[in-house]
Amino acid sequence: MKIIRTKYLPPKNYDAINILGVLFAHPGVELTKELINHERIHTRQMLEMLILPFYLWYLIEWLIRLPMAGNAYMNLSFEREAYQNMNDLDYLSHRRLFAWMRYLKSK
Repeated sequence: MKIIRTKYLPPKNYDAINILGVLFAHPGVELTKELINHERIHTRQMLEMLILPFYLWYLIEWLIRLPMAGNAYMNLSFEREAYQNMNDLDYLSHRRLFAWMRYLKSK
């Protein structure tokens, strides 16, 4: 995974952002193995959805979850899968295709 350190991306409240499989992080942020794994999970999600549909689904799901109780970002199926499995550094080796769909149900 290519990593680019920049003060412009991601937005202030985020440590890192994955855009088209490239990880952008602020210069002072420590990129742990777990954080990189989290972003690699997103890359796998993007690739299995052929990239553009991933971003469309992400936006639509975020808009749907926005009025629901809690944090829309943390309730996204893509984020729930990535956060739940980021500490399992072998997760991608046994992850099933479209595994994020198991996280679609509301919390």
